[in-house]
Amino acid sequence: MSMDERRVVKISKYLARHLRHRPERIGLTLSAEGWVDVTELLAACSRHGFALTRSELEHVVNVNDKKRFELDGNRIRAAQGHSVPVELNLPSASPPQFLYHGTVRRSVEPILRDGLLPMGRHAVHLSPDRETVRRVGARRGKPVVLAVEAGRMAADGHEFRVSANGVWLAGFVPPEYIRE
Repeated sequence: MSMDERRVVKISKYLARHLRHRPERIGLTLSAEGWVDVTELLAACSRHGFALTRSELEHVVNVNDKKRFELDGNRIRAAQGHSVPVELNLPSASPPQFLYHGTVRRSVEPILRDGLLPMGRHAVHLSPDRETVRRVGARRGKPVVLAVEAGRMAADGHEFRVSANGVWLAGFVPPEYIRE
């Protein structure tokens, strides 16, 4: 299926808003694990003036460069990044020695002082890839890449999980594990 890139981005943002943050706004109720029935999602989108087809939905899920969504049969969920209460049931995982977090210069001092906090989400998002976090940080200004000593953190008893799309999740990253 060929779809205009602007339409892909528009659908992706709409799904992220309603599967991560505001499902009730279009009349959806997520399961405890964040899943919603695809038929129910498509009907809710249509009722709220944002009609899309199952094939458009599948296309967006398949081409999303960050693999933000998981499609399992006739159910869909956001892979991570929720601000609404969900339990993704991701198993604990052993992280690589270093993980990275992208931010902007004005946030560096508070992060180095207070650590990385979830900031309204369920977990701090980390990546094994510096370029990915550079792009994330660039969304709000000149990016700064912070290194997190994830291996040392894990050895000290901190828990990590990894989402289906490869985003590493930690409840909090204390400042002593963060390097600019």
